[in-house]
Amino acid sequence: MKAGKYSGATNSFKGKSAAAVAGAGEFGRRTATDMENKENEVLLRVENLCQYFKLGGNELKAVDNVSFEIRKGEVFGLVGESGCGKTTTGRTIIKLYDATSGNVYYKGRRICAGTRSYRDAIKRYKEEYAEYVKKAKNDPSLKARLPELKRERDAKIAEQRRLIAKAEHDQKYSDKDYAREEIERLKAEYSAKLAAEKDPEKLERLRAEYKEALRITKKCRFSTQIQMIFQDSIASLNPRMTVREIIAEGLKIRGIRDKEYIDKRVYEVLERVGLVREHAGRYPHEFSGGQRQRIGVARAIIMDPGLIIADEPISALDVSIQAQVINLLNELRYELGLTILFIAHNLSVVKYFSDRIAVMYRGQIVELAPSEELFLHPLHPYTNALLANIPQPDPFYEKERKRKVYNHLVEHDYTVEKPSLREITPGHFVMCSESEYKKYRQQLGLTV
Repeated sequence: MKAGKYSGATNSFKGKSAAAVAGAGEFGRRTATDMENKENEVLLRVENLCQYFKLGGNELKAVDNVSFEIRKGEVFGLVGESGCGKTTTGRTIIKLYDATSGNVYYKGRRICAGTRSYRDAIKRYKEEYAEYVKKAKNDPSLKARLPELKRERDAKIAEQRRLIAKAEHDQKYSDKDYAREEIERLKAEYSAKLAAEKDPEKLERLRAEYKEALRITKKCRFSTQIQMIFQDSIASLNPRMTVREIIAEGLKIRGIRDKEYIDKRVYEVLERVGLVREHAGRYPHEFSGGQRQRIGVARAIIMDPGLIIADEPISALDVSIQAQVINLLNELRYELGLTILFIAHNLSVVKYFSDRIAVMYRGQIVELAPSEELFLHPLHPYTNALLANIPQPDPFYEKERKRKVYNHLVEHDYTVEKPSLREITPGHFVMCSESEYKKYRQQLGLTV
């Protein structure tokens, strides 16, 4: 089978060329105009995302009510100390974990949905009605309203159950729904082409092309447009598979069968990430940490994703190798038009690489701002502590410097005022109470 036969799959992926779908041809380079036109387009939207884990009789809130948006073409940095929920957020977005609650939308389509908030609402409605029943024993006017209140409760519960069913469907079947829509569109497109073609030879070729395109489209999955680069490069690569097999696995799952063509694509991405085609026949243990991470990058970009989740891809590497991997991701960002969710705990790296930064603490976003704004005007005490503890290349300064320690119980008093994520200046959000909001505004010289 020749590469050209994959051209029929062009329209099975919206906005992508045949080369992107089947892995053919050169990597596309987006122009500056394209970047400008897309800069305000929201690619990923995370709404009230929660990820809870059971620990015996207790519950660990690893991610608790996290919301943010990532615009097309930008690098969104997610930083915080170990255990704050950064990686769990990334893994939930890509559906390695089922979300407890909240929603994730990619290109406007919900790909991840939890049901906990809806179930809690049902429980709350039942408890509220039970309270009315108790009070009605001593209140005749309330007793007369009980049938009406019961109808209201039942209507609210029915709506929540409808939302639960929709969320469960989107969580489980979003990929199948997408494939079904693409198949219908492909059938409509080719039925017109087949009806218009009169030449028997061309008609036969068109039928073969349609059959191949239909086979590939049936295997397409919407979620594969998001790919992940994992922190542990050796653990994320199968030691029993060669580099060729590891990188090509995604193409095979997508339905590409032509071995010659797959090899061509593998060689293309290997060279693109700074390796050579001779590396394709080797196993992961034969490479250094930096080379293994490049293999992980190659495995991600061969799928032509719109979004890459880079989960601390440089934390286990030497400083010089870290710079190489960051520069590689930066090049790929512009040359392939990638959007990146960059998870890290090193603020210096994030400042260099990210357009906007969200700071996480104990499963929540405590500050979110453009990169330069965050470093010029950090407001939340935890952000200030992170910035103050960045190592400096000056042994005399480091010897005298006192480390800042953040204790949320000491820094905040939320017994009366509850915190929420508030916009202090345009695009700069901080988790704070009303009194803290006023203080931060005054700190910046703004009117309250």
